[in-house]
Amino acid sequence: MARPRHSDGKTIYDSSHSLSMEISRDHPRYRSLIVRERMSELVRQGVVAPTGLIAHGRGEAFDYMLGERTTETAAEAERAAAAFLLEAKRPVITINGNAAGLCGEGLLSLARAVPAKVEVNLFHRSPERVEKVIAYLEGLGGKDILGREQGSKLEGIASDRAMCCTEGIYSADVVLIPLEDGDRAAALERAGKTVLAIDLNPLSRTAAGSRVAVVDELTRAVPNIERAVRELRDRRDERKRLIMEFDNAENLRRSREEMCRALR
Repeated sequence: MARPRHSDGKTIYDSSHSLSMEISRDHPRYRSLIVRERMSELVRQGVVAPTGLIAHGRGEAFDYMLGERTTETAAEAERAAAAFLLEAKRPVITINGNAAGLCGEGLLSLARAVPAKVEVNLFHRSPERVEKVIAYLEGLGGKDILGREQGSKLEGIASDRAMCCTEGIYSADVVLIPLEDGDRAAALERAGKTVLAIDLNPLSRTAAGSRVAVVDELTRAVPNIERAVRELRDRRDERKRLIMEFDNAENLRRSREEMCRALR
């Protein structure tokens, strides 16, 4: 399967791994097709849920409306997210099947850079699928990934996503939630967590309920946040300024305006 490589600040997809179809690098939608094929293969492996492909397609549609680029607004949100991660005492990055399939290596790299714990949390949850996602991340170099044993529960979530690790999400003060649902984002916020979301939909409940919503495609956002983490590590005054000045409602308003401008 194709895996992402990072080069010169951009995400490149390496097709040296076998796919179910050959895709010419000259195809105008080469990158998109590579990602779709990889996600389809991960459905067959049980890492990505079949409904995850629907969510991925919806995300691609919103990315078209952004012009498939990191906007100025998103770049500012990515720096704010980095500042919150660095200021956290117990940061956690939570990963579901789609996030693992799209950007597993990047999320693990970000977790090492912060450093932050990593916990797998799934909507379509079974012990077998949790094991498959964790094993997939371990195959990418992940270590000490939480999620196999989840002994705590978040209030206000009807699904299995309420379950979490006591030493992970349950104890976290800051949680990064890429590609999450609104119910869980709201429950994390009610539990006193600072919620950082990566969500291409600036109208979603997840984006609206987060302290920082990064409206950017995951494989662009995660390397950007990691670069900001490295840049801000020794600049605490700048981190404090970014946190104090960030307004998520204004961030989402500007994100919507940027989509409208791109459509015009």
